[in-house]
Amino acid sequence: MSLLDSLNGLLAKRSSSVRNNISREEMIRSSVERREALVMRCGALATWTRPESTGRSPKDTVIVKRAESEKTIDWTSPNNLPLHEETFDMAWEEIIQVFEKADELYVTDRMIGADPRYALPVRVVTDKALTALFTDNMFRPWSEEAAEISVFKDRPFTLLASPETKMDYTRYKGKLREDPELNHTSDMLVAMDMDRSFGIVFGSAYGGSIKKLMFTVMNYLLPAQGILPIHCSANEGTDGDCALLLGLSGTGKTTLSADPSRALLGDDEHGWGSNGVANFENGCYAKLIDLSKEKEPEIHSACFHTDNYLSHGSIIENVMVYPDGEFDLFDDRYTPNSRGSYPLSYLTNIKESSVSGHPTTILFLTADANSVIPPVSKLSREQAMLWFLMGYTSKLAGTETGIKEPVSTFSRFFGQPFMPRVPEAYTDLLGEKMNQHGTQVYLINTGWTGGPYGVGHRMDLPLTRKMVEACLSGEIEQSEMKRDPFFKVMVPLSCPGIEDSSILDPGNTWENRAEYEARARKLAGEFAAYFRKAYGNQNISEDIASQCPGL
Repeated sequence: MSLLDSLNGLLAKRSSSVRNNISREEMIRSSVERREALVMRCGALATWTRPESTGRSPKDTVIVKRAESEKTIDWTSPNNLPLHEETFDMAWEEIIQVFEKADELYVTDRMIGADPRYALPVRVVTDKALTALFTDNMFRPWSEEAAEISVFKDRPFTLLASPETKMDYTRYKGKLREDPELNHTSDMLVAMDMDRSFGIVFGSAYGGSIKKLMFTVMNYLLPAQGILPIHCSANEGTDGDCALLLGLSGTGKTTLSADPSRALLGDDEHGWGSNGVANFENGCYAKLIDLSKEKEPEIHSACFHTDNYLSHGSIIENVMVYPDGEFDLFDDRYTPNSRGSYPLSYLTNIKESSVSGHPTTILFLTADANSVIPPVSKLSREQAMLWFLMGYTSKLAGTETGIKEPVSTFSRFFGQPFMPRVPEAYTDLLGEKMNQHGTQVYLINTGWTGGPYGVGHRMDLPLTRKMVEACLSGEIEQSEMKRDPFFKVMVPLSCPGIEDSSILDPGNTWENRAEYEARARKLAGEFAAYFRKAYGNQNISEDIASQCPGL
């Protein structure tokens, strides 16, 4: 019996207890009645997970490895962990057994992708009403048009999710990893079978496990169709011009994409196809720690606006709550990774269709704590492919015990854990589309100026916004530019809205230029070392490799 047959047989046998595509209101009511979530004063639903489910579990996130597709996946990437097909089948059979004992099952049929030409039909079967509601928040409504014309119409994806149940780890010794914290085989699994279009979330109650599994699937499927998947936010100007903003956590992607003068397509996951850009999702899954109503009013309102709980449906995950039903977004004792899931429609400045034309501008965001990357610079086609491949930012280590050196972080395509294909599958598509549509790519450093972390200060947000505006409008092109000697990018000598143009050269903001140059050479050397380690044996063209700092 095939895996799909076993699932369909179960759903037929349990038909009286299967809640098939029930209304949003019914999902909310069931989540509360089953005590999977509590109603807060504002009407939102609060839920908490076990500590091991406060974030993704990268070591338990795996891809079935088989001969027909193994050459398309980069198994040298630390996030692409292989799984035997027979182990996947074992887990599928076990989760079916869990479902046989569940008092109720929930089925949602949704789509991933706002462009019907490549929307992926996805069926989620789960034993938790709150999980079904999460898919209703995050995935797009079923589209009959997409079901007829999508390139994926004949290969829908099926995802089984039992987030609270732990696996019988005794069955998987030698087949799954040994978890040193448990002192036995792992009892959690997030698994993808790309060839058979199946997925499993077993024992992970973190909503992001479901969201990112489907994102990873799309990132695998789309390049074969000539569509570039991008981990980015996207917005559109009043003239219809589309912009993409890419950046790792802490670089300001959410803040800079929330521009009142531009309509938001989405904040995280998009595809760039032959017709332009389309959001994958129906909602947002925002980090809530230290979220300020004053600084992020849109996100705050989406999560915490007052409404009848049966109409609200925002899911507030792992936030500190007081007995009176009020949230404390500034208390991270449980986890700094608290989250809010809500539909895009809860934001005011959105484009309802979530689609736009081809991007005229792409912004790569980095928060360089070394204070050596220019605050704004232009990238050539090959440089854009290189910086896309590197996905650089810097993070701060050990700030609790004092100032430490910034740690350089490289995450390919600004989303390494979710980009499973060999790297040239993504870089080549970016280069092709830049050529086809004349897209300009700029690097924006939202990090430090005037010296590294501990000496200088973070670039003022109003100044960064001026630079972003100049890039989006194209006015930055009117400036004369010079090549940065360390990072090879083209740096404007002036920028509209920036009165003191000297700050555009980071060396000018340091007290000691020799110290700046030493720091810049050090970071360029880190680029080169990482490139050699990660891509030295990959099929990266010399035209791209030659643009790597330090090489």
